[in-house]
Amino acid sequence: MSEPFSVRVTVRGYETDVQGHLNQSVYINYAEHARWSFLQAAGITQAALIGKGVGPVALETTIRYRRELLAGDEVDVTCAFEWGDGKTFRIQQTITRTDGTVAAELTSVGGLLDLENRRMITNPHGYFKELATDPGLFGL
Repeated sequence: MSEPFSVRVTVRGYETDVQGHLNQSVYINYAEHARWSFLQAAGITQAALIGKGVGPVALETTIRYRRELLAGDEVDVTCAFEWGDGKTFRIQQTITRTDGTVAAELTSVGGLLDLENRRMITNPHGYFKELATDPGLFGL
């Protein structure tokens, strides 16, 4: 597993529910933002993925809510890829307030879809390694 990449986000008031907590669906948005920021930092663009004929897909996401987040809270959202031998990979993410309090932990299973054949590709880490200008971020 690579060292976690991190991006800072400030919880906005319109993202909260009637209790003033960050709405559950927004945790997924923060995780997605961190994943695309990670890819960008590694030198991978959406255009490069499409040009290669592949697109990332989310197959499963599990969220463990630990502590509430409120409007104005600043959080760091980490992102670390774990590679296996098959067609899928795991992404471990943590959302942590700047005081060190873990607010949520997310585990996702993803893959790369062949956009022409509509099938998952084997060796997704090979595609990421080839496209990245900094494959070290992936631990590759």
